Amino acid sequence: MRSKYLVISLTLAMLLSACAPATAPLTPATAPSTTTRVIDGDTIELQDGRHVRYLGIDTPETVHPTKPVQPFGPEASARNTELVEGKTVYLQKGQRDIDEYGRFLRYVYVDGTFVNAELVAEGLARAYIFDTADWYSQTLVQLEQYAKLRQRGLWGQ
Repeated sequence: MRSKYLVISLTLAMLLSACAPATAPLTPATAPSTTTRVIDGDTIELQDGRHVRYLGIDTPETVHPTKPVQPFGPEASARNTELVEGKTVYLQKGQRDIDEYGRFLRYVYVDGTFVNAELVAEGLARAYIFDTADWYSQTLVQLEQYAKLRQRGLWGQ
């Protein structure tokens, strides 16, 4: 039943996000790469050594040098590990390429799953929008609202 609602919500969100500004041409996902390590809920390391920060989302901290482990941080990291570790991922570039820490900012896909969206829909991440013209910003915000309504993860009682 949960999967049915998630599929319906994701489909609705994707359709609504199709109204994104025409100035943001979609770029295809890059060549496949293998995830060798999950750093936390929204950051991975690839086989070629690149660190990738998931674009458009923010998960609670687990490895920040000056912040304590935050509620649902371990759950977000564990779910990210389950989704991508050791698997082939496809990356899609958004409006921004690299963050202030030198990490590549990307939308991440694995086995037909949009990982960024999955973490938000499960309540393990917040929509974190750098640029409202970015392709999936509306989708991610709508999925956060879905998680709040369903009281999932971060939004539970």
